[in-house]
Amino acid sequence: MKLSIVSLGCSKNLVDSEYLIGMLVNSNKFEITNLLEEAEVIIINTCGFIGDAKEESIQNILEISEYKKSGNLKKLIVAGCLAQRYSDEIIKEMPEVDGVIGTGEIDKILELVDEVFQEKKVTKVEKLDFLGNSKTPRILTTNPHTAYLKIAEGCNRRCTYCIIPQLRGELRSRKIEDIVEEATLLAKAGVKEINLLAQEITEYGLDLYLKKALPDLLRELVKVEGIKWIRCYYMFPNSLTEEMIEVIKNEDKICNYFDVPIQHISSNILKNMKRANSGEQIKEILKKIRKEIPDSTIRTTVIVGFPGETEEEFQELKEFIKEFNFNYVGIFKYSQEEDTVAYSLPNQVSEEIKEKRWVELTNLQSNLVEMRNRSLIGTELEVMIDSISDESDYMLEGRTQGQALEIDGKVLTNDGTAQPGDIVKVLVEQNFDYDFLGPIIK
Repeated sequence: MKLSIVSLGCSKNLVDSEYLIGMLVNSNKFEITNLLEEAEVIIINTCGFIGDAKEESIQNILEISEYKKSGNLKKLIVAGCLAQRYSDEIIKEMPEVDGVIGTGEIDKILELVDEVFQEKKVTKVEKLDFLGNSKTPRILTTNPHTAYLKIAEGCNRRCTYCIIPQLRGELRSRKIEDIVEEATLLAKAGVKEINLLAQEITEYGLDLYLKKALPDLLRELVKVEGIKWIRCYYMFPNSLTEEMIEVIKNEDKICNYFDVPIQHISSNILKNMKRANSGEQIKEILKKIRKEIPDSTIRTTVIVGFPGETEEEFQELKEFIKEFNFNYVGIFKYSQEEDTVAYSLPNQVSEEIKEKRWVELTNLQSNLVEMRNRSLIGTELEVMIDSISDESDYMLEGRTQGQALEIDGKVLTNDGTAQPGDIVKVLVEQNFDYDFLGPIIK
């Protein structure tokens, strides 16, 4: 039976999609097809974090359900965060959907598929305890030389704007030995870059080892033969310890890449978000990174239009972004999500003001990045080649250690030869926003 999966949302969701595919293909009942019109079973792994993501998920469900009329589609299954959050509504209001499986019952996918082929409408969203491990069947959907590696699931934090703990459950960390085992298996399969994921990666191990154990994990992962780059995502500012900075500084395999979502810099807003203790605390952490590792890449995310955000607080955030000059900034408009504390906070900011502030910050960051990247013309960059670029049959496409998979810029080269997974030196001759162009020199 032919199977397709559509994976929406974040890279953590993509790993779940790879588990879903792996479990089904491992049963020997299914073969994968990338052509939706050929698929007899389609799984849509949805995102339900903010309003725009929910709309995208719903639109995908409606569009893909049309393959029941125009293609071979027999059963449509909705998975992921939207499924976890709105399972009853999906089954009741979308008759095209045959089954719904939540984030915590991924390992029940075979059982669910069997049941929907018995002409039942099935939901499996009761538990939030699934945690993949090195033995969980998985089929990579990234380039063969790079992979995501989820080291924990769930979150114990209660940020007032965030619905994730209700969709993913409490923090559940994998054992260090099991993560190293998976990394070893990935390396044997040709993976050279692993990207570590969790909801808040710096809080890894608090449940299992009663301490922040990410430095211990990294010291073991760097021993895995074949792995060249290790990258960490989603570092909660309060939990980014000096020990963690030192490990990244001292281990060559670990990319000098810090993904630190600050969300705001106003102490008042941070307090209402239940994020960092103060803006000054965040500044000290970021200054520490820049002092210890001057060539580090620092990515962050910020939210504009959080309830009660004044014009003065927005300007404070804007000035800080200008002053600190981040390498990358993801800018989001606050999304008022039901079942969160912030949903009922007074002084909700209008959509017009959110949009205005979003445009201001986006334009500011674009200008900062243009100046920063222009200064790199004439320098040499170490680049891992990913693929032949879609932009030209004669271009190779790759990334530096400071460019994370799919969310940051890329390096294009139209002079020189290399294979995917090779690490080469590229001379920067031009820049285009977040991207660079130049020849391979060695």
